[in-house]
Amino acid sequence: MQLTLWTYEGPPHVGAMRIATAMTDVHYVLHAPQGDTYADLLFTMIERLPRRPPVTYTTFQARDLGGDTAQLFKDAVAASYERFQPAAMLVGSSCTAELIQDDPGGLAAALQLPIPVVPLELPAYQRKENWGASETFYQLARRLVVPKAAAADDSPRKPRCNILGPTALGFRHRDDVREITRLLNDMGVEVAVVAPLNASVQDVRQLAQADFNVVLYPEIASTTAQWLQRQFQMPFTKTVPMGVGATRAFVAEVAALAGVEVPAQLEEHLHAEWYARSVDSTYLTGKRVYLFGDATHVVAAARIAHDEMGFEVVGLGTYSREFARELREAGKLYGVEPLITDDYLQVEEQIRALQPELILGTQMERHIAKRLGLPCAVISAPVHVQDFPARYAPQMGFEGANVLFDTWVHPLMMGLEEHLLGMFREDFEFHEGAAPSHLGSTRPAASLQIAAEEAAPAATLATTAEASTPAAVTSTQWSSEAEKELGKIPFFVRGKARRNTERFALEQGVATITVETLYDAKAHFSR
Repeated sequence: MQLTLWTYEGPPHVGAMRIATAMTDVHYVLHAPQGDTYADLLFTMIERLPRRPPVTYTTFQARDLGGDTAQLFKDAVAASYERFQPAAMLVGSSCTAELIQDDPGGLAAALQLPIPVVPLELPAYQRKENWGASETFYQLARRLVVPKAAAADDSPRKPRCNILGPTALGFRHRDDVREITRLLNDMGVEVAVVAPLNASVQDVRQLAQADFNVVLYPEIASTTAQWLQRQFQMPFTKTVPMGVGATRAFVAEVAALAGVEVPAQLEEHLHAEWYARSVDSTYLTGKRVYLFGDATHVVAAARIAHDEMGFEVVGLGTYSREFARELREAGKLYGVEPLITDDYLQVEEQIRALQPELILGTQMERHIAKRLGLPCAVISAPVHVQDFPARYAPQMGFEGANVLFDTWVHPLMMGLEEHLLGMFREDFEFHEGAAPSHLGSTRPAASLQIAAEEAAPAATLATTAEASTPAAVTSTQWSSEAEKELGKIPFFVRGKARRNTERFALEQGVATITVETLYDAKAHFSR
């Protein structure tokens, strides 16, 4: 076990909490010591839910370990049923309580409650949050789903599907469901059940009554969808509808499963495709991008970045070890070896080495990007409160493609604005002593003139070529003055400037890069 400050995923019982919290009438009794109740904050503070998660903790203390902790658990189960009257109950242990081996499933079964009680065996020291959510959803489905009933009549009806995978604390799951439901309805397909998000126990029972399943988040829903296919011959979609190309492929896949025609007006509100080819976006072509997050979002985002926005994928990775194979297949398309890790320090080390011009990642990568002065957009959980916006902001479907364009491109656009300000920094309005132009200035014109004169350049740089042949140099270092001067270069070209300068210094045999070396390299590569 490795001690860390940050973690991409919580233990598997947090995944079970995401399923219970997503549903409307399920309660989760968790055998856990005091201190393991922190997970409530994830839902109430980060997702801003107006209610506490439907979770009861036994909260045993150290002194209880010498007594009957099993009875504590049974009392908690009985009290939770009496108080909350759920339609189904989940029971399990946190990572700490797992060591006590009190058998929550057997203890709850002994109470003979008049509702389904689903025991969860979630190995906290081998698995993590997304696996826990997937396993919990699968166990609920196995316990609750009933076989498909015979049709009451032979009258024609619209094809029906379920949407599987969205949960509480999911990255934009609420808006993705809304967007994909609208897309399916426009195609003439009815959505029978969305699960687990906002689903009831009765809804889960009826999953097999639909014609096919739409899997939006494979990390959560793949196991359940595969089981429904084996048990009830229900096909499911394989395409995650992120980006223009994937959404079109998803539409074609759904049309084939449902036996419907694709309406011509589906793309009437799509703007991202043209915007990515428009004049003000073409200068972004070839920008170096690094991606990290859950496998589903990283694979989709890499395809969008490369195929639809013209970026160069210089690195990608995931913390979803269960989907490492899918990420390695994606890496082959871009000629990169994916990083499979849950250590954020390894991610930061790779970002420093690759020097991308844009990072697409999680809340962790946003912190890394801030330290390195790089633009970043969040594409995957784990996320923070600002990634649960009040506005409608899906990542999937055609409207999701519009949102992705805005989210990814605007940080680079801001870099262009900084570059323009740098170009005009000697102007009386834009020099370093001037107030921000959008806030106005209250200083008199005389002081503006004085500040402008002070900001005027005092000298010009001159370089002298070395007469002797440069000595062989295998590595270089930057002087503090050169690093400071490099920091003045706009961040969206800073990485390229650094690489070119280091290459020039090696070719010229310069061991320490100075300000003069930086400008010599600029002149060299400008020729």
